[in-house]
Amino acid sequence: MSTITEISEFLQKGKAKDVKALVQQALDDNEDPKAILNDGLLSGMSIIGEKFKNDEVFVPEVLVAARAMNAGLSILEPKLIEVGNEPVGRVVIGTVQGDLHDIGKNLVAMMLKGAGFEVVDIGVDVEPATFLEEAENNNADLICMSALLTTTMPNMEATISLLKEKGVRDKYIVMVGGAPVNESFAEEIGADYYTPDAATCAEVAKEAVLAK
Repeated sequence: MSTITEISEFLQKGKAKDVKALVQQALDDNEDPKAILNDGLLSGMSIIGEKFKNDEVFVPEVLVAARAMNAGLSILEPKLIEVGNEPVGRVVIGTVQGDLHDIGKNLVAMMLKGAGFEVVDIGVDVEPATFLEEAENNNADLICMSALLTTTMPNMEATISLLKEKGVRDKYIVMVGGAPVNESFAEEIGADYYTPDAATCAEVAKEAVLAK
């Protein structure tokens, strides 16, 4: 088994120390940093994402796999910068104003990272102006908004209205999600996409950015 295949295998098992050591070993063996990223870390995370979608693994397994991925990335990132690896796209993600829930948002952020995105997580209770400001400052491709309370869902619409008001709505792909959110609400407020879970969000985001 090649070192890169082992990275994917250990990542799926959530073995952060092993992943970190194997990434270092692959670099020492002069493996291409992009191959380590795509065929090792991202490939492992993508398998976990697929299993999560099919209810074969659950949130705890995803969290340990993501931790292992981040451990590998900490070693790999300086090398990726050196070889000029471009992310698939940039995402600004946050839970909308008035809402302090972050487990779903954190999962989505991990899956997006796992799909090769550069993720700017701006936390919880994020007001519309902050979404806009962070998206502009980070030259984002996507804005992802999460809500768990029905009372905070209108703040998704408020953010989209602000983007329109400032004349930048077309610059961004806007995705929404969270337990009370559904397809018809997303259409009603003028979001581009609604996805029911973190793994689907990462897939749809990748397709949307590549098609942009």
